[in-house]
Amino acid sequence: MKTLKILLMLVLAISYMAMAPYSVSDADHNHHDIVSMAEDTEDLSTLFAAIQAAELTDVLKGDGPFTVFAPTNAAFDALPDGTLESLLMPENRDQLVEILTYHVIAGEVMSGDLSDGMMAETVEGSEVTITLSDAGAKVNDANVVSADIEASNGVIHVIDAVILPPEEESGY
Repeated sequence: MKTLKILLMLVLAISYMAMAPYSVSDADHNHHDIVSMAEDTEDLSTLFAAIQAAELTDVLKGDGPFTVFAPTNAAFDALPDGTLESLLMPENRDQLVEILTYHVIAGEVMSGDLSDGMMAETVEGSEVTITLSDAGAKVNDANVVSADIEASNGVIHVIDAVILPPEEESGY
């Protein structure tokens, strides 16, 4: 009987962890800004490091609201060899800022606000294109893998690729 209880508790713990890889509890979201949520989410640790390297922490901790299309660690890993390391160097800060601000929209845009073919201006100044299909939502060529993660100063949509501003695409 004791073994059964331990097994049941283990199954419940694993189920809980599997259900919420990108979320913070509803009680916590009011106290977590976008940067804190990235910091607390293991699969967004590269994004958090990039935000710090770009010196955008204070901006993204601000009042907002912001909509952030947040690339996963795997998305950053999929960049060509040496790209991430190069972008994180202090001398490439301006380029990193351009790329990261291309992932941010001023205002809170929830998934229900999206429409197929929608163009949204980013903080960087260029537009991203939203595509909706039966397979889900896309931002440019990146799939939204987790949507509507609410923060105290906006919303996060986790994506599976790093999206690059139009003038950056040819450079990577």
